[in-house]
Amino acid sequence: MPGQPALLAQPSLCVINIETPALEVVNLWKKYGSNQALSGTSFAVAPGERLALLGPNGAGKTTLIRSMCGRVRPDEGQVHLFGRSIRDPDVLLQLGVVPQDLAIYLDLTAKENLECFGQLHGLRSRRLRERVSWALKWIGLEDRANELTSRFSGGMKRRVNIACGVLHRPSILLLDEPTVGVDPQSRQRIFDMLDELNQQGTSIVLTTHHLDEAETRSDRIVIIDYGKVVADGSIEKLIATTIGARREVAIETSGILVAAPRGLEWNSARNRFVCFVDNVVEELPGILERIQQVGGTITDLEVHQPNLHHVFLHLTGKELRE
Repeated sequence: MPGQPALLAQPSLCVINIETPALEVVNLWKKYGSNQALSGTSFAVAPGERLALLGPNGAGKTTLIRSMCGRVRPDEGQVHLFGRSIRDPDVLLQLGVVPQDLAIYLDLTAKENLECFGQLHGLRSRRLRERVSWALKWIGLEDRANELTSRFSGGMKRRVNIACGVLHRPSILLLDEPTVGVDPQSRQRIFDMLDELNQQGTSIVLTTHHLDEAETRSDRIVIIDYGKVVADGSIEKLIATTIGARREVAIETSGILVAAPRGLEWNSARNRFVCFVDNVVEELPGILERIQQVGGTITDLEVHQPNLHHVFLHLTGKELRE
């Protein structure tokens, strides 16, 4: 069964203390042969918080995600949900997981998929029917309930996939790249769905390669690299503690330059010279003059406010998809 969660017993009462972190990752270490995947990773998620988890490829993010789900046993460290070990079956009922790869059955209808995963989460009889009915309405597929999911668009399949992970009303939801491969309209619909869950108190941990999603759809951002946390905070805090309030100036030139303009770096990916300035009005004229002095003709100029992309490059030296 694709992405099948472990069979769970009927839900039992799990008392939640709102002052206790919804999710707490404590000093995780994990090594595969000579590869140190996690190196003392620690952070926490508050009840009702939206957290974006970012990291370049090879940073240890996949191992961390699997550890948070209880699917990988770390060499050292612990994962707690509301103060209790992730290995407690009752506590796992508080966790919803939506994997990056679609975990639905294409030879079943949307309704049959929901019924199947609802039973795996311990739902039965009237409660199962109620939650399936809610889910079909929530994802906007009531009129397609009895249609095979193999006929659905990528965005529709993603919505069914997400609904299968939240049927049991988890208190914390972990989503691994929930909008990969979907069109902008479907992305918006998915985030509208997640906003509704969050407004009802669900904590959300989102991994994404879309920095705009992380910047606009989270309360806090955690960046990991080489298996450890390298930044943790709101986007405003991350900007202030890394690159500051300086603005990026990107300049496109033509002509043959006899030398590199002083104070500018060449960005081959963007085919532009780049620098950061504290005061655009005061510093820009000198920058333009230095380019002209070495034989450059300015064909385009952009000034950017500091954002998460700048922070990520500053901390990791890599693009998110590298």
